[in-house]
Amino acid sequence: MGGRGSGKTRAGAEWVRGLARQEIGPIALVGETMGEALDIMVRGESGLLATCPDEERPVLKGNNRLVWPNKVEAMIMTASDPERFRGPQFAAAWCDEIGKWPRAEEAWDQLQFGLRLGDRPQQLATTTPRATPLIKRLVSDNQTRVVRMTTQDNYKYLAPSFMDAVVGRYRGTLLGRQELEGELIEDREDALWQRAMFRHGSEGADGRVVVAVDPAVTGTARSDACGIVVAGRSGEGAVVLEDATLRGVQPTVWAKRAVAAFHAHDADCIVVEVNQGGDLVKQMLHGEDPSVPVREARATRGNWVRTEPVAALYARGLVRHVEGLTALEDELCAFGPDGKADGHSPDRVDALVWALTELVLNERRPRIRGL
Repeated sequence: MGGRGSGKTRAGAEWVRGLARQEIGPIALVGETMGEALDIMVRGESGLLATCPDEERPVLKGNNRLVWPNKVEAMIMTASDPERFRGPQFAAAWCDEIGKWPRAEEAWDQLQFGLRLGDRPQQLATTTPRATPLIKRLVSDNQTRVVRMTTQDNYKYLAPSFMDAVVGRYRGTLLGRQELEGELIEDREDALWQRAMFRHGSEGADGRVVVAVDPAVTGTARSDACGIVVAGRSGEGAVVLEDATLRGVQPTVWAKRAVAAFHAHDADCIVVEVNQGGDLVKQMLHGEDPSVPVREARATRGNWVRTEPVAALYARGLVRHVEGLTALEDELCAFGPDGKADGHSPDRVDALVWALTELVLNERRPRIRGL
């Protein structure tokens, strides 16, 4: 488990290179998607093709197979389709960024059935840690060896501007402890959301769909993000369909993204908070498409008070997420009584609250200004 830029990919590539030298194979190379497996694990700056010297360099055959000069083979696979693990068998596996895998436990478990060749089947997982069920399960397993790597450990190979701007900004924060120090951050005791509250499924909405926007009035690197969340009615509750949040962009850019999400999901309206920007926010959206219905929302109470009824929907099991909403779930679990998420504006949380309030809470009672 390591921070961003700590050398996880290079460690994985060197480990696989060592296996190939010992003629241990076949090997599974598993990324979140086929694109990431190829672009990062195989072709990336720290991937297998760059790491192996000329005389040891494997050849990429097709889009899913590597063959070394000594005939050791590796199959490139995606964790997004666990059914693909049925059939192939391996002596070893390198699994990258398991904290991001959308169907992590299912994919991992299916892979285990295929690790049945050789005297000692083994696997390496390289990941920035997140408190997902799979990572917590592996860390607590006495057959797992945990190695921690920090961004600082690898500073000689990182741009000085990255160390100054990014590491300097987030060092010591909850996000920094996870993304830079490689620390596994468990749920906050005082948070409204715990990870066990998240239910996932691929089913879509069966009723109204809305796009909710918590706008950022300015568009600099230091500006708050513009929270954009799409949700739809599902039974008595709702399903969160997309997190299209943007950071550091001009208002015209996030307005274009919100309108695109409206059309992509065939939504009923865009719900937008107008506390900052007022009529200008509505004008930005209508500048992209005058026909889009825009419903204004104005907050008259603090974040925590407005958010509690939405968190209660999760506690009752009335809200589902589609797979892959990791950033949104991380922010929900970091949202504290001070109304911030790890010291920052909870823009994704705010957009989510407006969406679910419009879809579920406002349909159950008379509309209350500011709620």
